[in-house]
Amino acid sequence: MNKLMSWFGGQSMLAKHFLFLSVGTLLLLGGLTWINLREAEDLFRKQVVSDAQIIIDRTNLYMNAYLDNVQNILMLISTREDLLTEVKEHEATEILRKYASMNSTLYRSIYLVREDGKVMSSSQTTFEIIGNPHIQKLLEQAKQTQGMFITEPYQSPMSGKTVAFTMPLRSASTSSFIGMAVVEIDLVQLTNLLSQFMNTKNQTFSIITNKRNVVQAFEGTLPSSYRMLPYYISVFPPELDTVFIDEMSELSLGVSDIEGPQGNMVAVKSGMNKLGWYFIAFYKDSFFYQHIRSLHTNFTTAGVFWIFIVLSSTYMISRYVTHPVRTLVAKMDRVRDMDVLHSISGSGKDEIGRLVLSYNAMMERIHHLLQETRESERRKKQFELKMLQSQIAPHFLYNTLACISSLAKQHKIDEVRETIKALVGLLSFSFDKSTEFVTLADELEGLRMYAYIQKVRYGDKFTMTIDAEPETLHTTMLKLTLQPLVENAIFHGLVPLKRTGTIRIRTKCVKHKLIITIRDTGLGMDSEQLSNLFTERHKAPSKHRFTGIGIMNVHERIVLYFGQEYGLSIFSLPEVGTLIRIEMPASLHAGQ
Repeated sequence: MNKLMSWFGGQSMLAKHFLFLSVGTLLLLGGLTWINLREAEDLFRKQVVSDAQIIIDRTNLYMNAYLDNVQNILMLISTREDLLTEVKEHEATEILRKYASMNSTLYRSIYLVREDGKVMSSSQTTFEIIGNPHIQKLLEQAKQTQGMFITEPYQSPMSGKTVAFTMPLRSASTSSFIGMAVVEIDLVQLTNLLSQFMNTKNQTFSIITNKRNVVQAFEGTLPSSYRMLPYYISVFPPELDTVFIDEMSELSLGVSDIEGPQGNMVAVKSGMNKLGWYFIAFYKDSFFYQHIRSLHTNFTTAGVFWIFIVLSSTYMISRYVTHPVRTLVAKMDRVRDMDVLHSISGSGKDEIGRLVLSYNAMMERIHHLLQETRESERRKKQFELKMLQSQIAPHFLYNTLACISSLAKQHKIDEVRETIKALVGLLSFSFDKSTEFVTLADELEGLRMYAYIQKVRYGDKFTMTIDAEPETLHTTMLKLTLQPLVENAIFHGLVPLKRTGTIRIRTKCVKHKLIITIRDTGLGMDSEQLSNLFTERHKAPSKHRFTGIGIMNVHERIVLYFGQEYGLSIFSLPEVGTLIRIEMPASLHAGQ
């Protein structure tokens, strides 16, 4: 104990206050929780037992009355042996129709069947049209049965989903089997009547036989009160999930827990009634707690008292100790964008105040260094791009001059003149260092000169068409953006082809954006080649290039000037071609 007190005395005030508050809160809430849980458990069990007993009593009384009614009908029919004779067939049909109409809410069809299979029905005309294949099966079973028996649910052409009550009929004089009386009950009406006892938003029920068959049936869509159970509503009539049926069958008599589509449920299963059926009531788990008001009062009182203590203590701690620390931590957690200087206001002269001053000084230094680094990187990239623009590939000049020489030898003076004019114009366009920006019209003109030189060299190997909307021609863009992309399409997509390829360039303005698409019908690329395309800036420039600018350089240059939301998107399919989409701001003034 002395060691414990010594250890406690050596702790800070914050730790002492926290220990006092935690221990006191745990003792208070722990005691209240234990008392209320015991009370809740008793109330829960009483509620379940009471509701279950009421439901089971109501259901069993109704089902017993239902069984007695069916038995009375069958007994009345069994006393009329003469109705099974051929001369009484019409009278038998009328009597069955009368019984069925008197009990239309309970029965769907009533049959008298002779030993030879002749059937008389309460709806004789309907029966003669559609028949009922189950009657013959019932007749075979009735020959081997002494008393009334109840079938499992089945689908009847006459009655829909139903259960048959069957009474074998025997001669009063010879005790020999002479036929049977059958009542097919209306399961839809039975389900609706039982629903009046308990179906609400918090509770529902199900009835299953001892052979795990579901008894209840529906007409039309599934009522909302049954959505607590996992019915398949995509089929008609709705069917209960087979796994859930097995779980219901395995439930023990009394109260059990079971999982439903809306969460945990409490199931109350009755014993098997005279019909051989089990009635199972289901309640939402929250249903049993809705009347437990005393728990709310106890927890509310304790909660208010506890919150008052916690808020008072937390205010004192936060005001003098933890608030500055939390502010500093929150500021540091929000440091994501170093473009914004995150500083903390504070004038304290204690340790927290000095920590705030050190943090602000550190953030200012980091911000300054970051700006210097970005500016240095930007200048480095600009210098690198300017160097690449200035480096006209010797092979390009050599090949172009060789073509001019060849044209001169063939005395094609006009072609020589136009080729030299295109070369001079292209070199002038490339060497112009007055600005990084040109209009789209100037960029397209430089591209036409480059394409003309390449067509002189390769002839009809490719054709290039330009479809530019008039309003886009005055927008500004980075110089030498399109030429490297068209150059790549020519040498890697179209030149290797054994056929003539096409390059189509389209421009348009969409929501203050300049959209340029370059589509070729060349070899195309698979996913691996497309991935390698964006790493070309790390490789030596191709000897075919006009400059050292590659596709990745073009993309990075656009991102550098305009931001991450702009740049290139490339789509390609082998043997189909490649589509490059360029997005830039639709600016009308250079440098904006």
